[in-house]
Amino acid sequence: MTDAVTQSRAADGAVIVHQHIVEIVSDSGEGAQKAGQSLGAVSAKMGNGVWTVEIIPAEIKPPARSRAGASGIRVRIGDRKITNMGDQADMVVAFNEQVLYGRLNQGAYRPGTVLLIENKWAADPSPEIRAAYAEALAEFKERGLDIYELPLDEECKKHTINPRLGKNMFVLGMLCRIYGRDLQRARDEIAFIFRKKSDKVIALNHTLLQAGFDYCGTALPFRYHITPYDAESAKLVINGNQAAALGMMAAGVELVAMYPITPATSVSHQLGDSFPATGGFLHQAEDEIAAIGFAIGAGFAGRTAATVTSGPGMALKTEFIGLAVMAEIPLIVFNVQRGGPSTGLPTKVEQGDLLGTLFGAMGDTPKIVIAAATISECFHMLIMARRLAEAFRGPVFVLSDTNLATGVTPIPRPQPKAEWLSPPPDQSDWDSSIAAYAWDEATGVSPRPIPGQKGGEYTLTGLAHNSLSKVAYAPEPVQRGLRMRGRKLAALQRTLRPPRIHGDATCCLSAGARPWVPSMKRWTGRARKAAESARSTCASCRPWSPGSRTSSRTSPRWSPSN
Repeated sequence: MTDAVTQSRAADGAVIVHQHIVEIVSDSGEGAQKAGQSLGAVSAKMGNGVWTVEIIPAEIKPPARSRAGASGIRVRIGDRKITNMGDQADMVVAFNEQVLYGRLNQGAYRPGTVLLIENKWAADPSPEIRAAYAEALAEFKERGLDIYELPLDEECKKHTINPRLGKNMFVLGMLCRIYGRDLQRARDEIAFIFRKKSDKVIALNHTLLQAGFDYCGTALPFRYHITPYDAESAKLVINGNQAAALGMMAAGVELVAMYPITPATSVSHQLGDSFPATGGFLHQAEDEIAAIGFAIGAGFAGRTAATVTSGPGMALKTEFIGLAVMAEIPLIVFNVQRGGPSTGLPTKVEQGDLLGTLFGAMGDTPKIVIAAATISECFHMLIMARRLAEAFRGPVFVLSDTNLATGVTPIPRPQPKAEWLSPPPDQSDWDSSIAAYAWDEATGVSPRPIPGQKGGEYTLTGLAHNSLSKVAYAPEPVQRGLRMRGRKLAALQRTLRPPRIHGDATCCLSAGARPWVPSMKRWTGRARKAAESARSTCASCRPWSPGSRTSSRTSPRWSPSN
């Protein structure tokens, strides 16, 4: 439940609250997400805790006024660090009444939630639409929503001939007034969003922002104040996909190959903007198979590369993942998980790829799997993944999800370190007495010859092979190669620390990635309140690998600073 409103007021008369959850819901293409992202970014830059979650329909362009086609965003703003989207909204802005039904059915609102709704449908030429609007409002009142009908379309027409393309900025202005947001920061955010558009477009959106701010001053009776908790420290306000892209660059990854897939595609958008400046190469392959093949080729040539995908792409990459394991080629696979199987739930959050990532491969395919729990970890775990991939000569998987991918929150601004970057390939003469796979019996790790390195030439194969990389079908070399590849994971396992247990009980809730431990603590507290006999604890386990003990360990000593 949302925190109770504190009865004290700020100097300007606004009611002080610890947090508020706001939703903007519309038909697809009306810019609700852009308005919410701007509100979240402005709030984060003012020093508030923020978490945003996009509401995206599965269809690219669902029918207008469709109950299943709601598009929008949830923004949670607090006076402390926010780690999740919260429960039921305190306020919702709706551009039509039909898009609210799906949210209501999901329990997103509660009695007392304030609903600001576009009222143009009450006078629509269609009697069916007028009737549907009236029926919906009657139902919303029965459910306890506090309804304010607003002529948003009419007000926007005072400034633009197409309110559908400007109503979102008008609403942003209203919310800036309601929550005391810095209007100049909002103007700056608009200028950044539309930086590739003309000055005329930016000016129009500034006008609509101001119009919404002014209109709210006379039309609505409430104001809220959410005290900033950290307005001074340097922060980045980004989502998980942006953080991952920055992490790849900070790690010195020089090539990323991917095929566009929801919800991973925006990783390539960030890389496309910034990667060339760091000397990186972004390759959009013709399909998922080509993308991972391209990345493996770069890894064989001496530079650890990355490929980015989601569930269906992981399925297509499976055969090449086996090659990277067998040939022991460093590779980073960043998987932004979504619901499945098949095309499944491309815009909904789910962590359904964990078992498939761990075990979905041919034969014995040991691999390192890490699950990010925060947007900050989407950055730092890419750095760790690069180091692990090179140290253990094999693929490392970093799992994210839709919630992290699109959610925006402030994170501490990372300070780049030289040790995050991989050293340049060693091109000195190779000791010809060292085999291509000179496995260390204790760790399974072998030195890494680079093609073109004098004396280090060897034939790469995906077939079972001996230490010289020669195809071998005899039992002894096959068994030895299998044992050495698995031994690398055992060596890594010995560097991991056990998880911290929160609470003391016989029942333990374990989260492999999301939700983060503070959220787990909250759920264990709820379990105790629901039933006094239901004593429970929680633990969060984020690095994973197949086998006995690694799947119950966390907090690796492997980190960007080590």
